[in-house]
Amino acid sequence: MELTFSQACENNKSAILSVLKKAFKTTKNVVEIGSGTGQHAIYFAENLPHVNWQTSDLAINHYSINQRVINSCLNNIRAPITLDMTEDWSFINDDNMPYFDGIFTANTLHIVSWPLVQRFFTSVGNNLTKDGILCIYGPFNYDGKFTSASNQQFDLWLKERDQLSGIRDFEAIVTLANAAGLTLVTDHTMPANNRLLVFRKTS
Repeated sequence: MELTFSQACENNKSAILSVLKKAFKTTKNVVEIGSGTGQHAIYFAENLPHVNWQTSDLAINHYSINQRVINSCLNNIRAPITLDMTEDWSFINDDNMPYFDGIFTANTLHIVSWPLVQRFFTSVGNNLTKDGILCIYGPFNYDGKFTSASNQQFDLWLKERDQLSGIRDFEAIVTLANAAGLTLVTDHTMPANNRLLVFRKTS
């Protein structure tokens, strides 16, 4: 079976890493929500050797992630767990797994429905340790406006594919984060009209 591949992951991984090096400086255990092809996971685990990186995704996406984990020979990355955003995440902190002081996700919140975005933050609030760090990469609108013509076109494409998806408003995301006990630390400009939001679990 051929490994899935994302050119976008290759294009943005170094820019994301530059932020993660600071955001996850003292973080020990990170779970990535929606590891996709596994390219990000391998790159970040390789360049953040102090972090134990737990991959996750729907079972249908596990093959490529598993193969990349095996081929990497890294001892700080774990094979994917099955994580469905429609279900409870409490199992990620069961007796066989560490408690997570870091959560990372890339290009997920504009793909899933708004109720799942809400559920995402509830789950983060319930599973991230006190003072833990949440990093979210992707496109966002500000003051209800698109940040570029390409993002507006992308949003139209998303909605044609699934009416419940779409680029989310930064302000609405921060409101959900605050309700989950998270405080925005930094908002970074990323390539291709994307952002990387860094939150800390403060309550």
